Amino acid sequence: MCAAFLGLGMAISVLGPTFPDLAANVESTVGNISYIFVGRSLGYLGGSVLGGVLFERMNQHLLLGLSMLATSAGLLVLPWCKRAIFLTGVMSIVGLSMGFLDTGGNVVILNTWGDESGPHIQALHFSFALGALLSPILAKLIPEILPLYNKTSQEPIDMPLGIKKSMLSYIVIATYILLVSFFLFILYCKSQTNHSATKGSEEKVRTAKYHNALIFLLFLFFFFYVGAEVAYGSYIFTYSITMAEMDHDKAAGLNSIFWGVFAAVRGLAICFATCFYPGTMLLLSVIGCTVSSLFLMIFYKKHIVLWIGSALYGASMATTFPSGFSWAQQYTTIGSKSASLFVIGAALGEMAIPASVGYLQGLFPTLPVLMYTIMGSSALTAVMFPVMYKLATSTQDKVRWDGIESEDRRALLSSSGIEEEEEEEDVQQWNDADFEAIEMDEQSKKSNTVIPEDALEVTSTSNSNSQTFINNGTLGDQVVNRSPLQKLVNVDREKND
Repeated sequence: MCAAFLGLGMAISVLGPTFPDLAANVESTVGNISYIFVGRSLGYLGGSVLGGVLFERMNQHLLLGLSMLATSAGLLVLPWCKRAIFLTGVMSIVGLSMGFLDTGGNVVILNTWGDESGPHIQALHFSFALGALLSPILAKLIPEILPLYNKTSQEPIDMPLGIKKSMLSYIVIATYILLVSFFLFILYCKSQTNHSATKGSEEKVRTAKYHNALIFLLFLFFFFYVGAEVAYGSYIFTYSITMAEMDHDKAAGLNSIFWGVFAAVRGLAICFATCFYPGTMLLLSVIGCTVSSLFLMIFYKKHIVLWIGSALYGASMATTFPSGFSWAQQYTTIGSKSASLFVIGAALGEMAIPASVGYLQGLFPTLPVLMYTIMGSSALTAVMFPVMYKLATSTQDKVRWDGIESEDRRALLSSSGIEEEEEEEDVQQWNDADFEAIEMDEQSKKSNTVIPEDALEVTSTSNSNSQTFINNGTLGDQVVNRSPLQKLVNVDREKND
């Protein structure tokens, strides 16, 4: 799954550095074909919704393999798209398959490890961030590594079908994703069960009392979180030039600091998740986002604050999304539909908030709209987290009481079983005593020993008196309770009744 999300990160971020070449392929400008981002986002939403439905009905490895295969095919076709409408359609299909993969990957991790999914889901999203960092590097280095120039004449070698040099990165990424899809198909062939997770019955039925309200608040939480993350990463370069009067090199470095720290902390979070609870990591992320965005809003023109604030903001944003998944899984079962809602919220935030920032910045060019936006998003998430925690833990006392009651019931049942075993042991002891008496009687007969008549009369008299005493009223019951032999008599009487 980490390999799949590495390819997902590369597939999503490769569009940025190759966007001018895609526009040149369709003989248009960057501004005129910006709607392909909308097409990809709509496809991403559709894939998330479709994944939430199908992952509960079909084999997960098969669906993930098909989504990777569709992503690979779409990336291979993109460099040869010569018409804008065809490019938009292919981009929508790629977005559909990527949304499908995003939803399914999180569901598979949660279903496989359950409450212990913290480090694994952190590793999953670290792979995504690493892929997002690698694809721009690939788009720049691949044309330099491959022999695209004739060594003798120094003239460029004609590419097949007239594709641009940077388009080769699509082919490399598509080939990698295709290889990963083969491994998923192998897992599907080896699997013995369907898509249902191998979890205990207790985890399957675990549902918070306010499950729907909790899922809705997490939907809004991820909406504001992802929207603010994408808005800051998209506009910090332009903002630092126009508002903070930085030069282009420093602005590019500021952008790199944000995404570099973001990816590095996601990698470190794999280790942190083994030491801290998801709730602790989520709380630290919310506090870090709020503090850093507050300083960025107040000192929005100070260069040193921009550097430190961007690094702290990137570090705080890094673990929020995976920690949110792991934290919610501790209190209520996160199925494919719930996971799809989280991904839909993130996708909607990715579309709405950056677009709103761009629109408002055009209306109010002298105001730091970007800093106001991230501060507002951080404040809303800081308010929502205590409410979500209250909803998630509102039934914890009841759940624990039920568990104690069931333990008491099991203890009572086990104690009654012990009493029955003791009675059976007493019966077995007296049966053994009877057999010994019979054997002694037979031995006495063989030895022809003569018993005096007086002794026989005394024995028969005592036996008859004992039987009469046992059968009379309350005293008989007391004797039964005191004598193991009379316990056996009482058991025989109950059987006859």
